[in-house]
This record gives sequence, structure tokens and C-alpha cells, in this order.
Amino acid sequence: MDASLDEKFGLLGLTFDDVLLLPGESDVVPSAAEPRSRVSRRVEVAVPLLSSAMDTVTESRMAIAMARQGGLGVLHRNLSAEEQATQVDLVKRSEAGMVTHPVTCGPEATLAEVDVLCRHYRISGVPVVDADATLLGIVTNRDLRFETDRSRLVRDVMTPLPLVTAPVGIAPDDAMALLARHKVEKLPLVDGAGRLRGLITVKDFVKREQYPLATKDDAGRLRVAAAVGIFDDAWKRAMLLVEAGVDVVVVDMAHGHSRAVLDMVARLKAEPAAASVDVVGGNVATRAAAQALVDAGVDGVKVGVGPGSICTTRVVAGVGVPQVTAIAEAAAACAPAGVPVVGDGGLQHSGDIAKALVAGADTVMLGSLLAGCEESPGELVFSNGKQYKSYRGMGSLGAQQTRTGTRSFSKDRYFQNDVSSTEQFVPEGVEGLVPYRGRLAAVAHQLVGGLRQSMFYCGAATVPQLKERGRFVRITAAGLKESHPHDVQMVLEAPNYSGR
Repeated sequence: MDASLDEKFGLLGLTFDDVLLLPGESDVVPSAAEPRSRVSRRVEVAVPLLSSAMDTVTESRMAIAMARQGGLGVLHRNLSAEEQATQVDLVKRSEAGMVTHPVTCGPEATLAEVDVLCRHYRISGVPVVDADATLLGIVTNRDLRFETDRSRLVRDVMTPLPLVTAPVGIAPDDAMALLARHKVEKLPLVDGAGRLRGLITVKDFVKREQYPLATKDDAGRLRVAAAVGIFDDAWKRAMLLVEAGVDVVVVDMAHGHSRAVLDMVARLKAEPAAASVDVVGGNVATRAAAQALVDAGVDGVKVGVGPGSICTTRVVAGVGVPQVTAIAEAAAACAPAGVPVVGDGGLQHSGDIAKALVAGADTVMLGSLLAGCEESPGELVFSNGKQYKSYRGMGSLGAQQTRTGTRSFSKDRYFQNDVSSTEQFVPEGVEGLVPYRGRLAAVAHQLVGGLRQSMFYCGAATVPQLKERGRFVRITAAGLKESHPHDVQMVLEAPNYSGR
């Protein structure tokens, strides 16, 4: 092959089924392996798992569950900017060392209005304040339980002052002691003038013990990421997300190696209001594209063009790079700059997580593996006596109309925001079903457990060691067949493996 042909055809693309990890000398016990890693320059996770920004995978419920398990949820953007910001707020309010801006009501609110607030934010009560934020009392489930007239005013049923309160800045242990001593569940924090400045709840202490690996910010709130585009309301959306407290903004486009994506990354990094927020850019599949994002100032690079189980980009457009090679190419540009790599898509089993990390990823983003979880927003479907959940690509026809029937906010991900009708849209994804898999906690346990087994076999106690020591062996189709159960009739599936 001459030089010109070698330049055009020289790169060999490998994906997860093309390779296995070589076992190495090990003194690592799987339970002691430490899978902690980084999503971006400033955001660490106890487990290297992210949930995909897809409308059948990640909304606030999944993002909360992911953060509690030590990963990170990325909220999809097939919502209005205001709705997506509300999703961020729900995650940030779900758990906190101290709620700095607690949900409140006035004394003239009705019990029906309080019910709506409590259901929306999934809380058991709210402080009652006047127009100057002076604390007047508190109304909780205990006050509402036996009230049948929902038109009654809060002032008539609330627990009024004096209440058990504490000053702003109280130590967590002292706050817990107050809650225990007075047998109350909520501790309002007030300033010298009696104005409400925060709230501590006993549930947050319980959750802290229940989820010791939870991904939290410096204020003790769960971390959350959210996707944005580059067209139309993208900047307004990004600023609303920042205002709502998002930790990571993901500039999420099908082709991240485009000028508009690079400009959006650079603009976000230069925005003073977003100084505390990390920016992840993508998706890319080449070293040059990853380098361009690094040069634009990105805090993390998302890799994957077409590897997803519901993505048809590689068939419709004939474009893409098999995922192991894509991750390795991107890591070659990102690693020297200290920029983490997110491997997005193509993972079928827990072993693929380790393969992605050895190839150069720092974390992986999961779609189909999490779409079947209880916490995903996909619809539950019964077929032939089995339970499934709906799962669709963001480039599918179905994603062009949101579940509420309003306009789609995902067309611009595929640079087709100027397409006016569904008939003219060129899909790059399909719609399907995935088996119902139960609660995320059980699924995450198996995925992380598989990763820890990989680390044990490779003799790596940490993710950096796994990346350094891990080596691949390329396999044939016969080797892949040998890797899976074969020559038997499987009668019982394991919780971490189903038939191909």
C-alpha cells in the first residue's frame, strides 16, 4: 500500500468485542480495589459511571440515584430550558448538608398549595415566612395529616414560634444533637433578626450514612450534570442551569469537532458567572478533535460517534470510529493536558467498563445498561409476560416529539435544527425496548463489582494503575464466541449477564 493509501486506510478500528484484557500478577483483593476517578478537572466520582443525557435514561430521579451511588447523572435537554433547570434544582434540593434556599410558604397559603409544593420537591414540610423572610413557623405532614379541608390557611394549622432553631454555621454534629434532643426532623437556621437563612433536616443525616459514596459538592449537595446544545436558546439554557446550581455543563453534540462547539466551550469557560462550573465537550472520535476541545479550554472530553445500541449514525452517515480505538485516540490528546475522557456508548457488559478505562477513558457513560432501571423515565412495557422499558436514540424520530407533545429540543444535536417537519428529518437512531432491570442500586453494584474483578485480574488497586498496567490482546470471532457461554442451553441468567 503506497503512502497515500496508507494515510487513507491505515487506522485499524477496534471495539470492545475485539479485545480482552491480559491477566497480570496481582495482590489486589477485588473488594479493596478503589474505582474512584474523574469526570472533569474538578469533579470526582467514587465510581466511574455516568448516566447518558437521553430522555429515556436521565431525568432528576435517575440523576439523584446515580449521585447517591457515587456516579453522576447527566440530565437530557429534550426539555425547555426552564424545565431542565428545574430538574437541576430538584437534584440539588434532594439532599444537602444545609439547604441554603429552602422551599417556603407564606401564612396566607392554603394547605392545597403546600401539598403541591411538598409533592413537587418530595419534602415533608416547609418553613412559613413573611415577606421579609422572617420565620413565623413551620408546617409539616404532622400538621396536615388529619386536615380534610385543603382550603384552610397555613397560619391556622402551622406550628408557630417558638421553634427549635439554630444559627447559621452550626456544626453538623451540633445540629444532629439538637434534632435528636428535641425529636424534630427539621432545623431552621436563622440570623440575628430572626430571618430564615437555611434548613437542616434529619433525612440528610440518614442519607449521608445510607449513601457514603455519594457524589457531593462542597456544600454537601448531590452533584449533577446537564447537557446543552449550540443553537437557538443554548446560551440562555446554559446560564439557567448555572443559576440552578449545575456542577457540569456538557456541550453535547453528535459532532464535537465543529467550530460552533469549540466556540461554545470557549464562551462558557470565559463566562465569570460559570467560573465554578466544569465544561465537558463532545462527542468526538479522533485525536485531532479531542485536541481541538482541549485547546478550547474544555474540562473533559466525551468520546463516541455511533457506538450506542440505538444509534444508526455509522450506517446512515457511514461515519464513526470503533469505540476502543476512539477512546485511545482521544486520550492521546487529553492525557498530557490532564483532561479526563468520558467513554460514551457501546458498553454491553461490566467488563467493557474496564476495557474503556484501559483504553484511556476516566469514566464511562451508560445508556442501554441503565435505561431498564426503575429510576429511568422510559415507559414500562409488558410483552409476552416480561417487563421492558422503552429506550430510544436522541436521533430517532420519536425523540423529535417530547413526551408532552411539545417541540423537540434534540434535533440540533444532529445539526438539523433548521428542519421544520418530522418528514424531512434524517434520523440517526431507533426506538426499542430493553429488559426491566430493577433499582439502579442493584445494577450499579453488579457493574462496579465487575470492574473491581477486572482490577483484581489486572493487578491494579486504583483506576490510574489499571490504565497504566492494563494490556489488551486482540481476539478473533472464535475468541469472542469462546468468551461467552457456549455449547450449553442456558436455563438461568445471572444478574450481570443475559444471553446475546
